[in-house]
Amino acid sequence: MAIEVIQEKCVGCGTCLKACPFGAIEIIDTVAVIKDSCVQCGACIQSCKFEAIILRKHTAVVINEAEYQDVWVFAEQKKSNIQPVVYELLGEGRKLARKRRQKLCAVLIGNAIKSQAEELIKRGADKVYLVCDKTLENYTDEPYADILTKLIERYKPEIVLTGATVIGRSLIPRVAVKLKTGLTADCTGLDIDQETGNLLQTRPAFGGNIMATIICPHRRPQMATVRHKVMAEAEINLKHNGKIIEIDAREFCLKSITKSIDIIEEIEETVNLAEADIIVSAGRGIGGKENLQLIADFAKAVGGALGASRAVVDSGWIPYSHQVGQTGKTVCPKIYFACGISGQIQHLVGMQSADIIVAINKDPDAPIFKAATYGIVSDLFEIIPILIKKFKSQKSPKGLS
Repeated sequence: MAIEVIQEKCVGCGTCLKACPFGAIEIIDTVAVIKDSCVQCGACIQSCKFEAIILRKHTAVVINEAEYQDVWVFAEQKKSNIQPVVYELLGEGRKLARKRRQKLCAVLIGNAIKSQAEELIKRGADKVYLVCDKTLENYTDEPYADILTKLIERYKPEIVLTGATVIGRSLIPRVAVKLKTGLTADCTGLDIDQETGNLLQTRPAFGGNIMATIICPHRRPQMATVRHKVMAEAEINLKHNGKIIEIDAREFCLKSITKSIDIIEEIEETVNLAEADIIVSAGRGIGGKENLQLIADFAKAVGGALGASRAVVDSGWIPYSHQVGQTGKTVCPKIYFACGISGQIQHLVGMQSADIIVAINKDPDAPIFKAATYGIVSDLFEIIPILIKKFKSQKSPKGLS
């Protein structure tokens, strides 16, 4: 389906411009032109008095599913280091490939990263498609999307997976649009329908109130982004043999409208949120930004990472990188401390897989207690200083003796 303008009928009156709520129309040489940002809402069709705008149905493209083979994982790297979510995707990808009796492959793009390709093979990849060039050292949208798109068109994988990271969420939609295929975002579960062979992609929907399973039966490849920390990493197998397929970067368009000037790492006093075994998160119940230091001190005392609910981030008390929940990071620590967090479903989606959940809230009816392993009904400003003192004493020589 696509909105089209019949040039012979269009008089360039501009009525459609005023009707479009997305600013997706412009007048060029007295003729309305539909931009790529059009969402096909149809408002312009109804407004046009000259019947010059129509919604045209395009003939469906029939694909040969037998041509598409193998499960692919986009191996995201930063500073030549493979990101942990990739190993999770390889672990889950191996299960899918085994059910489809296909190979598990990885796509690695960067600069001077052949050693990392060997690491992917140790983690179970049967093939690694490697594209290296100095201009690809840092991620940029256009070159990476062009490379991945053309590789998919050439080798025709059946399934393509990537992490639901900042890079993954930027890259994969561009590729899916170019390939005219479906994409399911933020999956928490993947499986294969044994009858049809379709990829079953499960993700939270309607604010996390239900878990929806989505399929893409008429297009290939089937594409999904997967949340970090929801699947087990592939184990290292030094005996596993794989093949590295090096592809000349000059085959692709390496130009970009953006340029990476510098990458500044956020300096944190606590450990990385996504990798932490212990997380202490602050909610709206802390009262204000000035009280966040107490929660940060608690995180340092237990050797954990500092997290936050969306309400805290939206209030500007802490950067988005600390947000846990449906619109933030999905975490799976051994222990999760929820401090002043009510426990709305959007937050629970991001942390309910924790081994132990400790909730601290003065409201005994707060929903967080239904998910908590242990609950402390108390004023956090009274209980947390006591906990900090206790944990610090356990770390001191006197406390350890």
